[in-house]
Amino acid sequence: MDNTLPTGEFDPVQLIRMMSGNGHNRLIGVKYNAHGSGWAELRLPYNSALVSDASTGILASGPIFTMMDMATSMSIWLKSGKFQPQATLDLRIDYLRPAEPGKDVFGRGECYHLTRSIAFVRGQAHDGNPDRPIAHVAGTYMFTAGA
Repeated sequence: MDNTLPTGEFDPVQLIRMMSGNGHNRLIGVKYNAHGSGWAELRLPYNSALVSDASTGILASGPIFTMMDMATSMSIWLKSGKFQPQATLDLRIDYLRPAEPGKDVFGRGECYHLTRSIAFVRGQAHDGNPDRPIAHVAGTYMFTAGA
């Protein structure tokens, strides 16, 4: 498997393939779902190893947060049309309810504004019904190339 970072035009499918074989991303199993201009949607397959409390079967918040960080990051590269190094300055996640046990979680991130050095993002996570979100996210990223 090629583990080099993408260059040139950003391809979210290539990035997910590369990242899903390494470290934390391999452990939680995030998958590509869909994308468009300025947005990316990922899927976190239900995995009992990621449950916070075995008696409830509810997924822990950490893997959902990780997926949303990845989806919002990818939305920036899709909006700009290229991969560029960046750092998460702030990513707020508001949990509205727990994910339903046994269901995959989908995370959609959108980059809604870019400046020369900062990207602004928002998104939501749901377990099959976007009208019934699990969480909302909002954040900012700083481009680090040349920093």
